[in-house]
Amino acid sequence: MAVPKLIVMGRVIAPFGVKGWIKIEPFTEAADSLGQFPSWWIGRGEDWREFQLAESARHGSALVARLAGCEDRDAAAKFRGTEVAVPREALPPSGEDEFYQADLIGMEVRNLEDERLGSVAGFLRSGAHHPVMRLASDEGERLLPFIPSVVKLVDTEAGRILVDWGKDW
Repeated sequence: MAVPKLIVMGRVIAPFGVKGWIKIEPFTEAADSLGQFPSWWIGRGEDWREFQLAESARHGSALVARLAGCEDRDAAAKFRGTEVAVPREALPPSGEDEFYQADLIGMEVRNLEDERLGSVAGFLRSGAHHPVMRLASDEGERLLPFIPSVVKLVDTEAGRILVDWGKDW
């Protein structure tokens, strides 16, 4: 089966209990929103497999879940450190001025002086609770906060992001 375009929604922290449950650190606003999807893709890098979700529940700021066929702690422990994703087409459309980070990957980033800063290579989570955009270019890597005072325009049609950021910063 071909792997669809995936959106990473969380990370498996550890097994939970002795009956095959796993504990997930969600990357979503609502911890339990992952439980709305009947199946998850779990993996990392290029190695992904689809699993049916048997049951899930919110557990503080985390989510606990049991995957179909995962019946004990040893089986659950094998998922530690993997990422949890869902197919892009399974997600609802984003609202106005809202973006799925995965949709921004590959977009060209230019500053107000029309200098090319690079292309979006990914996003990092920071302690400040603001996503950090990771840019790649021939000059190396650059990190920019993805906040309104920096990101002035996201033009999904043109595949371009306009930022208020100096090339020499």
